[in-house]
Parts: sequence; structure tokens; C-alpha cells
Amino acid sequence: MSNALHILTRTDLADIDIPPAEVIDLVEDGYLAYAQGDSRCPVKLMMPIPKTERDAVSYSMLGYDGSLEQLGFKTSYRQGSESADKYYTTISLYDDTTGLPFAFMDCQRVGASRTPATTAIIAKHCAREGATSALMIGTGIQGRNTLPYLLTAQPNLERLRLFGTHPDGIAESIAALRRWFPDRDIELVDDVPAAVAESDIVVVASGRAAHPKVRTEWLPPGGLLISVASKGVESGALRAADYAIATSTGQLGVTGTRLAGPEGQPVIDAELPDIVAGRVPGRSGADDRVFAFASGMIITDIPVAHALATRAVAAGRGQRVELWS
Repeated sequence: MSNALHILTRTDLADIDIPPAEVIDLVEDGYLAYAQGDSRCPVKLMMPIPKTERDAVSYSMLGYDGSLEQLGFKTSYRQGSESADKYYTTISLYDDTTGLPFAFMDCQRVGASRTPATTAIIAKHCAREGATSALMIGTGIQGRNTLPYLLTAQPNLERLRLFGTHPDGIAESIAALRRWFPDRDIELVDDVPAAVAESDIVVVASGRAAHPKVRTEWLPPGGLLISVASKGVESGALRAADYAIATSTGQLGVTGTRLAGPEGQPVIDAELPDIVAGRVPGRSGADDRVFAFASGMIITDIPVAHALATRAVAAGRGQRVELWS
């Protein structure tokens, strides 16, 4: 076999579709394989760039998906906290059964699918029984698919609301929902505290928030607050919760340091992989106000990236490069 890489650009992947239900299954299987010890996922490496005027940060993640037997390397670089145009992320996949490289690809589509899938899985396992309302705060790349994914995992949601400040992001969020649920509408809100108080599930994926920072205390009894590594939640949100979970405590220690307690260490009741595996509950009581910190784990990027790459290659997309020839 030729040890060639399939190089897949953002354009190559743009119209490769995977339905939300399938992505949710892929991501949930990724958490389950990790909980069972079949996968490996060291904590991500974060490095601020030592030129403060650029406000830049870089990440690197390494992981192994034991179900697919694929090794993944992911990198991310952002120059400027508010600049989506200067955020670049890639992922490389290697086939552990053959020892050969498989794909090097843009990772924006992966993150835009994996992130709302993780949110939906948290809601599936941690929202109160009978939840009927959800509020999405933020309309960036990571948030635009959240409502259709939530509705896929929680089909009994009756009221879907959105807070955003960017017209294009709002329009794309509405279009994403109507693509998969053409008969459903989104209610736009401008009073965030009031909307939080009326929502069973609140997802915050805003950057430098143009809204009051969300407090756990605003939730109704039994409410679930999911922070997608967001600056839009108040720093005491985790400590104020009756029950706190994270996708990974280690990741929380890297990307959620401002949420740490007085001793400088966040106190978590459960990690999402263990909840998915049924080892621990998603909440301790029906009236718990639950806080969930969602930070990306490469063991969930790998299966989504592999599915996208496999379909793109089958469709004749991308380039084969004999990098080691």
C-alpha cells in the first residue's frame, strides 16, 4: 500500500453531510470507548503566544480511538479572541491497523459537528426529566448547529430560544434548525437573565459576551447550564451549582481555570464519559441546578473526522500526496 495522505480542504468537506443523529451516535460511542479504557486522550496542551498585543493562543491534542483504531493529532491556532477569520484548526488521522497515514484535513466542520453533539449528549443525560425548553446563547461557528442537535437528542423540547448579536450568525442558526426541522421556529430573546430563568436547558457558547454573564443561580430548579468553554458564564457558575460535571476534569484545568474554587482547583461531581457509561448519574436530584463544562476531547473529534474524510474520499474529493516518497 502507498503511504499517501488524503489532504482535504474546507471546501472539500463543506457539503459532506452527516445527519445530527449519526454524529451524536459517533460522539457518544467515542465517550463510551474512552470510559471502557479502549481509547486514550491526554489533556490538551495550551500555549499562549508571548506577544500580548496579538492576543493569540495555540492548542494541541493527541488521542487514540480504540473503536476505529485511528490515531489523531489536532492543532488549533487563534490570533485575536474575536477574530473568526484568524482561527485555524487541523486534524491528522493515522490508521493503527496498517500503520499508514490516512488524512490531513481542515477541522472546522469537525468542531462544528462534534461540539453540538457533545452538548446534546450532556442534555440527554443531565437535563431534568420532562425538560421542554432550551436557550442557546451565542451564534458563532461552535453554536449554530446546537438547537437542531439538542432537538434530535431531546425531541420533547417545545420552546427553542436564541440570543445573538451578529445578524449572519442568527440567520445561519435559524437556517440550521429549519434544515433538519423545517416545521420548528426559534424565538429570539434580548433579556438573557429572564430567558435563563424560564429555560430547562441553557447553552452558553458566546465569546466576549455582549450580555450579562450567565449565573447558575438564574436557572429554574432542575435547570441545566452548559458552558461550551465560554467566557459568557460568570466565574462562580461552577461553584454555585448543586451538581457539576465536565467532559474532562483535566481539560477543565486547562481551559476553565477561571472557574476554579478558592483553592485553585475545580471540584467536579462527575465526568461525561462515566455518565455515558452509566457509572455515575447526570444529576443527584430532580431540582439540582446542574453546571456542565464542555471542552473538546480529541477522542470525539476522531470519529467525526474519520466519517467526514471517508465520505469525502469516496466522493473523489481532496488530493493524495506522497509525502514520504
